[in-house]
Formats: sequence, structure tokens, C-alpha cells
Amino acid sequence: MACLRPTSDRRFSCPTSNARITYLERMLIVERYQNGWPKAHIASAIGVSRKCVSTWVARSEDEGEAGLRDRSSRPHTMPTRTAAAVETRIVELRMLERRGPDWLAAELEVPARTLSRVLGRHQMPYLADCDPMTGAVVRSPKATAVRYERHRPGELVHMDIKKLGRIPDGGGWRAHGRVAGNRNRDVRTGFDYVHSLVDDHSRLAYPEILPDEKGVTCAGFLTRAAGYSRAHRIDRIGRMMIDNAWAYKHSLHGVCAELGANQVFIKPHCPWQNGKVERLNRTLQSEWAYRQVFTSNTERAGALAPWLEYYNTRRRDSALGGLPPISRLQPT
Repeated sequence: MACLRPTSDRRFSCPTSNARITYLERMLIVERYQNGWPKAHIASAIGVSRKCVSTWVARSEDEGEAGLRDRSSRPHTMPTRTAAAVETRIVELRMLERRGPDWLAAELEVPARTLSRVLGRHQMPYLADCDPMTGAVVRSPKATAVRYERHRPGELVHMDIKKLGRIPDGGGWRAHGRVAGNRNRDVRTGFDYVHSLVDDHSRLAYPEILPDEKGVTCAGFLTRAAGYSRAHRIDRIGRMMIDNAWAYKHSLHGVCAELGANQVFIKPHCPWQNGKVERLNRTLQSEWAYRQVFTSNTERAGALAPWLEYYNTRRRDSALGGLPPISRLQPT
């Protein structure tokens, strides 16, 4: 058993799933104590404090084996929590007057921050999402607990473009610091345009670095992305969700007709409606473009293909239950 470093007694006051020692180690503490080990020797062997050993021994004596298992660290009482009657009054006045936390705080003599927490606890909608006359919810919030996912690969794909500044030869400010980077501001390196396509069901991704975002460039990318999808057992693209960029609206009709795909445009200025590819853009930045210091633009571009192979075949995706996208494209 690996030794654990000593830590404070407070860390072990509540046995939760995040505790440094496991249920088996707690059993080991009790077993060694019952075999006659001094508490100081047990603490030294396990790597915890003597107070921690005493806590688990006492809990075992009082509650038996059940006392050594994980349980919630939530306090039994919360004396400082807002009274239930006050919370009820806050909700009633919000529904009646349809006012914000500042107005309600002055009216009820309750801090505005407390009001915000109470409204959130009772899942009250934002005023911006409600009709000002009736109070009825008239628009969906950006963040919603309802997530959709298409039933088969290729039924819906998402497409977008992310613009990244090119890296000057020798590295930019991330390599040499902001002071050196500011000196090189007059050097115009231009931008790379990362075109991306992601499948809604499997999350299979295909990004490509291109020099611009013109219509001809977008059409060529879509053709190659469709070929990449076919090579990974996505035989047909049914619908393609895109934003309202000029190149998308006027240059993809021919390619979509060849693929048999229908274009679906998101509402203007609502990028979260194309959220799956927007999330891919963020992942590209954090795990590829800015994950390490590159000393040239060519070096960063060369790192995209290995990262893409890792993303599609080995990277664990929480939306897929910890499996990579390729897991949903295996032959049945």
C-alpha cells in the first residue's frame, strides 16, 4: 500500500468520497489498532495524523463497520440560511411585482446577493426571459438542462470556422513573454482559419487549417470533410447546421445538393445554438493551439493531425460516457 503524506486533521473530519484515505485504509487502521498497534505507529505507517487515527477508531467503536464508509459532508443544520418564511415572501413578491434583486432587496431588507441565491434555489426565471406584462416565460435561456442528440451518425452535422493568429518564426509572446510580443506587433503574420465539422451523434470531428474563409474555400472543405466522414462509416449527411456567414449562405448550395444534405441556419447572434462545434473550437484552442509553446506556425499546424487522431480514437468524451467518438462508429 502506498504511503500517504501527512495532512491536517481537519481534512479527515468528514468521510466523503474525496477523502485522502479510502474505506480499506480506514479498515486497516481499525484492524491494526485491534491487533495492539499504538496509534502513533499506525499514523506513521499510514501517513496520517494521530488525531485522524483516533477519529476512525472511535467511529468504528460507536457505529461499527458502517461508520467507516463514505457519507455526505453536508451539515445537519445551517443556522445562517434564510428562513423559509422569508424565502416564500421573496418568491411571492418576485412573481407579483416582477422586479429584480436590487428592488426586492430594498423592499424586503434582505441583501441582494441573498435574494439572487434564493431565486436561483427556487429556479425562478430571469426577467429578461419573461414577458414584462404577464410574467410568462417567452424565451428559452442560453443554458438549459435539456440536451438533444441525434439518433444516428450523419443525421446532423455542425460546421464552423475559428480564426487564430499565426505564430511568427521563432515564437510569439507565449514563447518570449508579452514584452517581447509587444515589440513584434508591427510584424503582420496574418491569421489561420480553422474550418471544423463535427457529427452530432458520434462527435467525430474533422478540422482543417485553411488560409481564408471565402466561399470556394468553405465548399472545398465541406467536400473533404464529407469524404473523411465516409471513411469513418458515416455514409450520408442529412442536415448541416451552420451560422449566417455570407460564405455559408451563398457558396454551399452546390456541395450540399451533391451530398443530399439540407442546410439549417441558426438564429443570428445565437452561437450557442451551434454549441457542439463551438465546444470543439474551445477544445481545439485549449488542447492543441495553446496547449504548448510553438516556435513557428508550421510546427503548430503539424501538430493538428496527431491531435485529431487522438481526439477521435482515444480522447474520453464526457458526453459519450467517457468513450471516444470512434466508439459510436464501430460496425455492428
